[in-house]
Amino acid sequence: MFERKHEKLAPVSVFIRRIALSLITAGVLVLAALFIGIAGYHWIAGLEWVDALLDTSMILGGMGPVSQLTSQSAKVFAAGYALFSGLIFIAVMGIVFSPIVHRMLHKFHIDDMDLEK
Repeated sequence: MFERKHEKLAPVSVFIRRIALSLITAGVLVLAALFIGIAGYHWIAGLEWVDALLDTSMILGGMGPVSQLTSQSAKVFAAGYALFSGLIFIAVMGIVFSPIVHRMLHKFHIDDMDLEK
């Protein structure tokens, strides 16, 4: 997907396309995680749809749960979903920042090659 170290730096239009693709991919991943959480909180914890959306959004955003969970299965789901949300956060950050970090490192490598000449 990215150029190799011996290749020229990609044009700005290609870079912007890569950022857009990474943002779309990250958005799809977040929406999928949101859907999983809403469904789980609704069907396992018995929350209404809006309350399930609120709890899911709060956990996915790193703020923590809002509703009091009473059943053991709901608590187990919430624990698993909280761990899953942490991994989703790490994955989304990697997806979003990878084109930027790659371009920076590629630019530094090109600058080093120019100094050697």
